[in-house]
Amino acid sequence: MSDEKCGSCGIFLAFIAGGLVGAGLAILYAPATGSDTRRKISDIAEDVKKKSEQWTNDMKQKVEGIVEEECTVLKAAYDAGREAMEREKAKYEEMKPTE
Repeated sequence: MSDEKCGSCGIFLAFIAGGLVGAGLAILYAPATGSDTRRKISDIAEDVKKKSEQWTNDMKQKVEGIVEEECTVLKAAYDAGREAMEREKAKYEEMKPTE
């Protein structure tokens, strides 16, 4: 399942990269003045930068959420293990013959 997600991400990223290259070539070969073309490229670059920053922040928040959830689960498992150990230790102490 992990391999499927990895393959899907690669295909999606290749699709996006192809789209960006195609859009860049279309802008460069479109009949427009140099200043208009530079402005369009600058606008597209700014838009891509903003979207990538937003995507990065979203991914960071998701990862932080997952890490917090996993820490909570691990702490609960650790606490449960310690409690079980203490119970078993108490049982052992009760069963231990007194001298």
